[in-house]
Amino acid sequence: MYKKDLENRHDIEQLIRAFYAKLTEDEVVGHFFTEVVAIDWEAHFPIMFDFWESVLFHKPTYRRNAMQIHLDLNAKSPLRAEHFNRWLSLFEETVDERFSGEIAHNAKTRARSIATMMQIKIANQ
Repeated sequence: MYKKDLENRHDIEQLIRAFYAKLTEDEVVGHFFTEVVAIDWEAHFPIMFDFWESVLFHKPTYRRNAMQIHLDLNAKSPLRAEHFNRWLSLFEETVDERFSGEIAHNAKTRARSIATMMQIKIANQ
């Protein structure tokens, strides 16, 4: 089956909605999204779309501090290596299920970098 590459915000929306559907159901990380933080999904999704659009397409749509948000989350419930590993595994799985190509590959590479940087910042706070 042919899978197209990530090409635009609509593709990001499809990817992120599918990814978060997996995250909320996951036994390793789901509790962050269902118990630790009460998330208004309709408000949260556009923020995530903005973030990934900025990361993948260099559009200046995201204007928040993703690191601080995760440092605050870590203060409520510690984020550990197994949480980042599971997040990354589910992200890569979701990308691979839906997309293929240079930008899809870049999305996975950027996700690994983001997870690594967050773990370093959390360990050094």
